[in-house]
Amino acid sequence: MAETQSNAPSHATTGTPGASRPPAPPSGVIHVRTRLAGGFTVIANALAQQRGSAVTIGVAAYILSVPDGARISIAALCAHFDEGEILISRALRELEAAGYLERRRVRGADGRVRTQTFFYDVPRAASGRPTLPPPQPTGPRKPEPVENDQRAAAPGTEAAAPVTPVTPLPPVSPETATPVPLPPVATAPPPPLGLAEADPQAVVILASLRIVDRRLILSRSEVAELAPAVAEWLGQGLRPEEITGALTNDLPDHFRARPARVLAFRLREAPLPTPTRPLTPDTAPPVTLPWQTCDGCERAFRTMGHSRCRECRGASMERAAA
Repeated sequence: MAETQSNAPSHATTGTPGASRPPAPPSGVIHVRTRLAGGFTVIANALAQQRGSAVTIGVAAYILSVPDGARISIAALCAHFDEGEILISRALRELEAAGYLERRRVRGADGRVRTQTFFYDVPRAASGRPTLPPPQPTGPRKPEPVENDQRAAAPGTEAAAPVTPVTPLPPVSPETATPVPLPPVATAPPPPLGLAEADPQAVVILASLRIVDRRLILSRSEVAELAPAVAEWLGQGLRPEEITGALTNDLPDHFRARPARVLAFRLREAPLPTPTRPLTPDTAPPVTLPWQTCDGCERAFRTMGHSRCRECRGASMERAAA
């Protein structure tokens, strides 16, 4: 006969007081749980067990644990964690792409623009939450126009005072209208040149910086952005080895930004051109005499014209004196 199956829950899973706990697994983690009455944070398993970077999950758990109004900027997170700006900013971008984080720029009543950060315990795509409404300015609100209500008030209530209708302004003809100057339209900066338009020698200098310092690894777009400044340095008469030394000497031990930002800071101002001053007798180069052949002994020596060398002239003077 087939064995009878029971649908009733077992004694170990009923949760009744005094029930025996299931046996511990032979391997793997064994949880020792303590019921907490405060000072804890609820994190969804989908976030805690998400595959990917452990920094992203740690940053998410830290943001969920802090109270509302706490600063969670990149600088504040770098001061709390040991990781640098690159890993922290990458974690915030991953949380924003996954729907857990939302950042908005809001202009306050004082005119200053601030960043508001919203963090969801369940991502918006999974929870079905509607997107937050656009932020409204916190300044004083303008009074809304009130229409004249001629309907009778309800019994037992006081009648509202009649509102004087607003007289519309007379239309303005195009001949009498004063033209209002429009604000200038801000033009976008020109896009950076590509590698094809950049100076080849400047590209080689930037690409060779990682030979001196392995941290100076630049992408194609970063090399195209920095190449015009390096070409300007080359135009000032600097040699490639001088530019490499100026960009790699005395670098910090830890970069708080991309290496390209550090190089752009050093390339911000072109060096002074080589000073040109008139030559003085002290700084004038010495005159080099041409080589000539001695008329007496055929010895080569330096002189302005054809003559004898020092030894031949000395011998002639001795013979004349004798």
